[in-house]
Amino acid sequence: MSDYQRMQRAIDFIRQHVLNASGDLTLQEIADHLSMSPWHFQRVFSRWVGLSPKQFQQQLNVQRAKTLLQQPGSLLTISDSLGLSSSSRLYDQFIRVEAMTPGEYRSRGEQLTIRWLNQNTPFGEIFVALTQRGVCRVSFDSSASNLQKLREQWPKAELRAHDPSRDPKVVEIFANSSAQQPIVLHLMASEFQLAVWRALLELPEGALCSYKSVAEALGKPKAARAVGRAVGSNPVAILIPCHRVIRENGGMGGYAWGEERKQQILLREALRHR
Repeated sequence: MSDYQRMQRAIDFIRQHVLNASGDLTLQEIADHLSMSPWHFQRVFSRWVGLSPKQFQQQLNVQRAKTLLQQPGSLLTISDSLGLSSSSRLYDQFIRVEAMTPGEYRSRGEQLTIRWLNQNTPFGEIFVALTQRGVCRVSFDSSASNLQKLREQWPKAELRAHDPSRDPKVVEIFANSSAQQPIVLHLMASEFQLAVWRALLELPEGALCSYKSVAEALGKPKAARAVGRAVGSNPVAILIPCHRVIRENGGMGGYAWGEERKQQILLREALRHR
C-alpha cells in the first residue's frame, strides 16, 4: 500500500471518529489502524496533509465542517479572513485551458495519441489521460470506464499506457508539490463551458462559491442552471476545482465522484490554509 493510500485511510478514519463525537484518537491508535509505527505515521501524515494528526483532529469537528460548508466565499477574490496568500491558489498561474479545434473534433481522434496512467491521491486512485497538447481527462472512475469513454469520444485515437517518468509534472499536482511548469488542459468544450471552467481556476484553495455567483461573475446572472451543467461536465477532477462550487444555501450541490469525496477535498483544502 502506498503512502497516498495510507493517508487516505488515515483521513477517513480520523474524520469518521471525530465527526461521530467519539473523542480524540491517540497517535498510537491511528498508527495501529494503518499498521505503521507512530513516528513514521506522524512524519508522513504531516508532510502530506500539512498538519499534525493532533492539529487535524482539533480542527476537524462537526461545527467546523458545517460552518465551512455553509459560508460560500466570494468568487474571484481572496478572503482575508481565510488567511489566504498567493501561494495558496490552486495553480491558477500554472494551469492553462486550451480548447480542441473543430478539425480535431471532426477527425474523431485520427492521428491522436492519448496516453493514460493511474495516480494515487488521498482521495482514492485517479485516472489521468493526456494528448500531445495536454491533459484531457482526470477522473476518480475506474480505468475501464474511462478508457471506454475515451474510445467512444475518440474512436480513431491510439490509447497507450503512460510512463509518468516521461512527464513528471502531471504527477506533481497530485503529490502535494509545487508545479514547476505550466500544466495545459486540452479539452473539448463549448465557449460557455470554457468560460465557467476558467472562472473556477480563479478560486483560491480553501474558498467556496455558489453556482449563482459564478453566473453573476460571467455577466449571466440568470444562468445558474447552465453553470451547474458546465460544472457537472468538468472532465478534469481536481485540476479544474468544480468541488469548490456549492449551493447558495450551503448544500453540497452534488459531485460526479461522490459528495463524501467532495467534502473531504474541501475540508483538507481549508485546513491546509488556515
